[in-house]
Amino acid sequence: MDNIGTRNPAAGAESFGFRNLQTVFWNMEAAKLAEMAVVRGEANLIDGGALAADTGSHTGRSPKDKFVVRDEATEGEIWWDNNGAITRAQFETLRADFLAHAEGKTLFAQDLYGGADPAHRVRSRIFTEYAWHSLFIRNLLIRPDRDDLTGYVPQLTIVDLPSFRADPARHGCRTETVVACDFTNNIVLIGGSSYAGEMKKSVFTYLNYVLPKKGVVPMHCSANEDAAGDSAIFFGLSGTGKTTLSADPNRTLIGDDEHGWSKGGIFNFEGGCYAKCIRLSREAEPQIYDASLRFGTVLENVVFDPDTRVVDFDDETKTENTRSAYPLDFIPNASRTGRGGIPKNIVMLTADAFGVLPPIAKLTPAEAMYHFLSGYTAKVAGTERGLVGVEPEFSTCFGSPFLPLHPSIYANLLRDFIAKHSVDCWLVNTGWTGGGYGTGRRMPIRVTRRLLTSALDGSLAKSDYRRDPYFGFAVPTSVPGVEPHILYPVKTWADKAAFAETAKRLVGMFETNFTRFADHVDADVRAAAPAMSIAA
Repeated sequence: MDNIGTRNPAAGAESFGFRNLQTVFWNMEAAKLAEMAVVRGEANLIDGGALAADTGSHTGRSPKDKFVVRDEATEGEIWWDNNGAITRAQFETLRADFLAHAEGKTLFAQDLYGGADPAHRVRSRIFTEYAWHSLFIRNLLIRPDRDDLTGYVPQLTIVDLPSFRADPARHGCRTETVVACDFTNNIVLIGGSSYAGEMKKSVFTYLNYVLPKKGVVPMHCSANEDAAGDSAIFFGLSGTGKTTLSADPNRTLIGDDEHGWSKGGIFNFEGGCYAKCIRLSREAEPQIYDASLRFGTVLENVVFDPDTRVVDFDDETKTENTRSAYPLDFIPNASRTGRGGIPKNIVMLTADAFGVLPPIAKLTPAEAMYHFLSGYTAKVAGTERGLVGVEPEFSTCFGSPFLPLHPSIYANLLRDFIAKHSVDCWLVNTGWTGGGYGTGRRMPIRVTRRLLTSALDGSLAKSDYRRDPYFGFAVPTSVPGVEPHILYPVKTWADKAAFAETAKRLVGMFETNFTRFADHVDADVRAAAPAMSIAA
């Protein structure tokens, strides 16, 4: 057994129940993991030095295959409308079968942190079947100093065995793929999928379970800060621009996907970035582009020339959901602490597939809660297995698949922080303009960046505003450097009647969706619903 970074790696594996393993490679660093991934035929080195791996049939998460153990401890806590359930007996059978499946295998183990704030971080031990999965999760979570590994005792253990095939009749799951969460004993078992993102989202899900009890709101968001230390957070589902928009060369990147907000400020859950890289270019996103080709980065499902090993980021043959996983310090202006102060601004990103939302709107605190609980966006092809094209989606708290608790718990915590600190809140459409998906075009990124710059520097809050005739929120009438018509969505449509009909249809979708939450919010939040009565 490899004894890197721990006194007794055999005991570390056996304490979980593993027996008769061939080898455990413990806390290997990037160079050795990359070398082993290539030697074992798991991945290829590409031009620039990054590691390219394929995830097989699973090119995105499998949220319908995720289950939580329903026992006495979780019965009254879990939001069961959103989380599949398996019994304690089914989980214990699954765990025993996982351990039996691992016998005779070589495993890789990483001891890492989830959370940059020592007061709230979780010590996470991840066993993987693949070397490249070990490198992936080492990139994505926070890497302890060597001295911190002495006496390391995990609070959360994840076992990731892609070659395992679940049995629905035996294990209480849906297919041969399973992500099973035991919150009582702090264990996650992942089988039947090679998609590495399941590991990082399992840590996020666990933190979403434990942190609210400590008065910390976990958030599916990116974050950055300016030179004065004024921070901003960007909520949004995959594909809405969290990573792209937070990687601003004029601001310090705190993190690109998952954060907590405590009374002391915000902190990154991760030590790396997991960027979508379809159609990635150095011209549009130079920092992410350069990081994606560096040695130590893991690229998922990208297409490259077999002879030159040059990547074609425009090629979507395998999936739209091509990914780049790299350590946060590969971004030159990234935070070295992963922590920031109380946010001055909250940005809620939505990729509006209907093309009727304005590029930016200023929200009152009540409107912010309404749109946070609504979580309207569009799911983009490849983010979830089997998804093709773009599909409108209401994902509450901008992260429904990762919420073990009822959304009102997260929303109420966030509402209290917004009120206490008088945070400015914005809704930003990074989706379509001039028509819906298939007719219009994606919102120009230069427009989004210009609007965000004005919002974050405080100048946009002083602008003149109009009330949107369908949604009721405040929309700036003009912004320097932005074409005036783009701030009025109807003016970008050739068919004005079609715009009105589409906008009314989307308002109806908002109203129908929010019935799930109406009994859990105050009257002012219910009153922040889209204002059809003033529609033209």
